[in-house]
This record gives sequence, C-alpha cells and structure tokens, in this order.
Amino acid sequence: MKAVRYHGFGSTEVLRYEDIERPVPGAGQVLVRVAATSFNPVDEHIRAGALTEMIPVALPHVPGIDLAGTVAELGAEVSGLEVGDRVVAMLPLDATGAAAEYVLAPAEALVAAPRTIELVDAAALPLVGLSAWQTLFELAELKPGQTVLVNGAGGAVGGLAVQLAVDAGAQVTAAAGPRHAERLKGYGAARVVGHLDLAEGPAAVGGPFQVLLNLVRIAPDEAARLSRYVADGGVAASTATPVPEEPARSVRAASLFVRGDAAQLTELVARVDDGRLRIHVAARRPLVESSAVHEDAGTGRLPGKTVLIAP
Repeated sequence: MKAVRYHGFGSTEVLRYEDIERPVPGAGQVLVRVAATSFNPVDEHIRAGALTEMIPVALPHVPGIDLAGTVAELGAEVSGLEVGDRVVAMLPLDATGAAAEYVLAPAEALVAAPRTIELVDAAALPLVGLSAWQTLFELAELKPGQTVLVNGAGGAVGGLAVQLAVDAGAQVTAAAGPRHAERLKGYGAARVVGHLDLAEGPAAVGGPFQVLLNLVRIAPDEAARLSRYVADGGVAASTATPVPEEPARSVRAASLFVRGDAAQLTELVARVDDGRLRIHVAARRPLVESSAVHEDAGTGRLPGKTVLIAP
C-alpha cells in the first residue's frame, strides 16, 4: 500500500511517498481503509524532531493523527464494530498515523463518523475538536454567561471553540484576521475584532474577560501582556504559548496537552450531525502532496485546515 513516511527527523525533504506492507490487526485493533487524514501543526513539530522527548515516535514513522475512513478488518476481541462502518478517531500521538491507504487503530478510539458531511471532511474534526473541547470545558471550566476572548479564532481550533462556547451560553469575542470575520459572526460570536494590539490593552476589545483562550504562538513577554486581558478571578487557557498566572488577581492559567477521548469525540460528532457545530475545511489535497502541505505550513502559505485524501 502507499503511505507517507519519514526515516529520520528533519525538514519537509524527509517525507517520502512510498510502498509499505499493509498491516494486520492484532487483538483489540481495527484495520481502517483511510479516506483522509488532516494536517495539524504538531505533525510538523514531530517531523522536525522538536518533540522527541514528549512524543517519542518510532522510525520510520507515518504521520497523520486524524483519521476518517471505513472499517476493513477486525482484530480479535473487537466488538461493536462491523466491516464497512464509517469511523473517525484521534490516533495516539506516538502511534503510526493515517497518512496511508490503511492504518491500524485501537478499537476503543474509533467512533461513528458524522452522517451529514463528506467522510474526507470528517478528518478535520478529531484533534482540533478535542483540543477546543478540553481547553474550554476541562481547563477553563466554562460556565454559561461568562465572557470569553478567543485569541486565534480564525484557526481550526479557534473556529470550533467559538461555536462550542456560544452553544454553552458564553458571550464570545473572537480575535482573528479580517478574512475570517464573516465566518466567525456566522458562528455566533458577539464581537469579532482583528488581531490583538497588546499596546492598546483589553478595553479596546471590550475586556477584560472571564475566560481567555490563547491559541496563538507568541513571545513570552507578549504572553505576559496578554494576561491583562483576563479579569480578576478569571482563567487563561492555552493550546500554544502559556499565559502566566497572576495570583495577586486570582488569575489562573492552564495549558493543554490534548488526548484522545472517544466519548468527547462522539459528542462532537453528534453536534456536527445536529447542525450545532460546523467544520471549516480550507483545502483538500491528495496525500501524495504531503511534503508540499508541510512546506506551505512552515512558510505560512497554508490557507487553513487542510485534509489529505488517501489514494
């Protein structure tokens, strides 16, 4: 079968599109015929070798944490799934990924794919959806009626976080570039502002806020200034550069290390199917273009969430 692999860490040049053996499912595993995976920034960091201590992957490595596909074969001791089922999953961060025609997935990680969207587009949901959910509801402990600032709302995690926060009854201000404004308004954001000018301070965007979601990689001194956007007694939750706590103002801070969670992913799928959560796919590209997608991401040319369609 065809797969994208790298045999050593490095630049986009280490990515190879090559023939490898089709895997055979063992006990508790499911062989999935991949429809698509998607690019996530963590894929780039793992490939570059920047996360070898945190996410130790075996080489050669097939990337692709997101999975959307169809059950092809069941291993022993697997129940509740049948050949032909459409499924999605966030694969373990250190496991062989879904940038291939077939992939092995732990049975407990798989959930039914959304029925109302194309299966390839469903690959854009797992990691970013779980990141948004866990940041909002576990780290920030979001409550109805709270004011929320989503910094980096135009990205894949940000767009889902805005929708989830609005659905939870929060008053959401979305900070993003102008090309995302109409989409974010359509998601229900009470206010859409441009990229934050930290020199202007929180009042310029209607702050401070009870909850700050920082989804943007910024310098540590900028993160310290960003803490002013959190109201006394509030919380700053980050998927990127951490925002420091301010004990004197009872400002709490937390950072995300996303994990797979089938129950949460099942809830996200249900919200897609009932129209409460919309997935924005900016580009669909063939898996053979993986190296170019990584290159575009590294140079800032990637237009947004990109799914990679298996051959």
